[in-house]
Amino acid sequence: MLPGVSMRLRLLAPRYWPTWIGLGLLRLLVLLPFGAMVRVGRWLGFLLRHLPLGFTQTARRNIELCLPELSAAQRVQLLKEHFANLGIALLEIPFAWWSRPEKLDKLVRLEGTEHLQAALAQGRGAIVLTAHFTSLEMAGWAIAHVATIGYLYRPPKNEVIAYAFERYRVGWGGHGIPRDDIRAFIGALKKNECVWYAPDQSYRKKGAEMVPLFGIPAASNTLTSRLARVTGAPVLPYFFHRLPGAQGYLGVIHPPFDHFPSDSAIADTARFYRMIEAQVRLVPEQYLWIHRRFKGLSPDYPDYYGRQLPRQTSP
Repeated sequence: MLPGVSMRLRLLAPRYWPTWIGLGLLRLLVLLPFGAMVRVGRWLGFLLRHLPLGFTQTARRNIELCLPELSAAQRVQLLKEHFANLGIALLEIPFAWWSRPEKLDKLVRLEGTEHLQAALAQGRGAIVLTAHFTSLEMAGWAIAHVATIGYLYRPPKNEVIAYAFERYRVGWGGHGIPRDDIRAFIGALKKNECVWYAPDQSYRKKGAEMVPLFGIPAASNTLTSRLARVTGAPVLPYFFHRLPGAQGYLGVIHPPFDHFPSDSAIADTARFYRMIEAQVRLVPEQYLWIHRRFKGLSPDYPDYYGRQLPRQTSP
């Protein structure tokens, strides 16, 4: 049997039927008006917040660590709004995959495209940095409509979901690059494409360094500096967020970093992290607080997510 046929038959195995049913339901939700989709997403987020998955505890801890100036009541309200945004984010996946382009065009405003066009005019591609905000899928759709992009991703373990990501994300113009495939990353830049990725999550592989985020040193990926030095590609920050209610989305492509890379990959990474912090303070409910971001590279690093550990701060 041919490999492609064998794979397709495997995707029809009974263990994947719930996944197919879920994708079918998501596909139907695309028929909803945008405002109704937002309301359903908020309701879904309410359900997620009350499931015994541990995400709520992680998000609560991250908010406490990163935004200690908030009162207890403000943290509770932020937690609720964060899960509402997570619910919306789940529905934005089919919304970005299957909605008519003219429908999305009315909802998305993208500023700073001239910076990306000028960067690509140099012929060395462009590295576009973003962060893990809950509107990430819509952010990808938006930038793919102004440039050819390769997006770094971690292939899902569920084969049906991996198949859907590979097939339908191509529909909005992107092509995937496995996050550890540095050769493909550099190859895309050599083709004068832009490579879009978010280097703000915990990273403890080769090249990891401790870089402060919200004043807390955390294991971080400093690859951007090295790739910029090797390829000469300009590096542009890109942030995207939902507007209140059902107003849509706003994305901003910033000018390329000047004097980048510097002599210090840690300083370069910290420079981008400061931009992330500013964006988080603009829309704190939309940052991905459910990720266990604060991990270290040595055994003496504090266990920030221990059950009975009191709040700790770092200099």
